[in-house]
Amino acid sequence: MAKQNRGKGLWGKPGRSKGTCPLCERTSTKLLWQTKDKDGKDIHVCKRCQNK
Repeated sequence: MAKQNRGKGLWGKPGRSKGTCPLCERTSTKLLWQTKDKDGKDIHVCKRCQNK
């Protein structure tokens, strides 16, 4: 059976939380994880870059 609520949490986020990752430059990926950049600002990154 299919999961009807899969991905429903993305609908409430601004921009649907999809875009280009600022660290690895992957396009059309989920940007749900928050980390700090070189300057200490909070940025949203993809799953692969969450621990970098």
